[in-house]
Amino acid sequence: MGNDGGSIPTRRELVKEAAKDPNNTQVKETQTEKLQYYWSHCSLSQTALTPPIVSDSTGNLYNKDAVLEDLLNTSKDTQDGNVAGNDRTSGTIKSLRDVVEVRFSIDKEEEDGNTKSSEVRMICPVTGKRLGPGVKAVYLVPCGHVFAETAVREMPGEQCLECNEHYSSNNIIPILPVSSTDKDRLRDRLSKLQSEGLTHSLKKAPGSSKKRKQARPNKKAEADADKIDETAGPSLPPKKTGIETSSDAIKNEETAALTARVLVEQADRNKRRKMAPNENLKGLFSSSNGMAAKQSDFMTRGFSIPSGAKR
Repeated sequence: MGNDGGSIPTRRELVKEAAKDPNNTQVKETQTEKLQYYWSHCSLSQTALTPPIVSDSTGNLYNKDAVLEDLLNTSKDTQDGNVAGNDRTSGTIKSLRDVVEVRFSIDKEEEDGNTKSSEVRMICPVTGKRLGPGVKAVYLVPCGHVFAETAVREMPGEQCLECNEHYSSNNIIPILPVSSTDKDRLRDRLSKLQSEGLTHSLKKAPGSSKKRKQARPNKKAEADADKIDETAGPSLPPKKTGIETSSDAIKNEETAALTARVLVEQADRNKRRKMAPNENLKGLFSSSNGMAAKQSDFMTRGFSIPSGAKR
């Protein structure tokens, strides 16, 4: 079988040629096969996609039960002390707030026919095109309805045609993006949301409210310090009376003016009442009949003697 004198192999037959770089056609074919697989399979569990289907900030599609199972396993590993991060999703999914449930429109003709669940066609509700590797599809945050990108681009306003919920142009997420421009935009969007304390679903990130509560006392202390610096000086500001406090607490100007006037009158009456002589004490002392008291003796003092009586 060779080298026995019957045949002499040449160098071209023994040395294989170096692998050539794939051309554009081969790259597109490989990319289409990959997209076709991930349009029908979960990126996490590698099983067939079945509703409910969710997507993360990078546009990948997952089965919701697979995401829940992965989160439970991650939390269990954290409790056991094995903190290695969520490598299966590249750290993009840390809770259910990091995913949005995508709502596909199913072709009613095939849904009513005798087709298998794996062959269900997902279409755009506006254009009727079948969504997949050949059509660039996007979904809206936070509602999650899926459209073809051309339909979203031609929408008159930033309002979902399925549920009439408002959205912004930055919250249009491409499904399984390929171009580097879309990937960079999604990465910048996520970093901006994290700086604002939000997640991919536009909900508050866990722990963001606690950080804000801890920051509030510091701001209050700084405000109190500023007030102390402003009031510090050779002369202290006059203390507010009860009249000013009561009138300042009322927001209506007419009611506050009327209340201040009533309080001023009440304060004047109290002042006059304190300075006026007491009627009870005044009855104990008499200044008009002082001379008559001196002329009377101790026998007649305290009794009234008729003016015509003889002494």
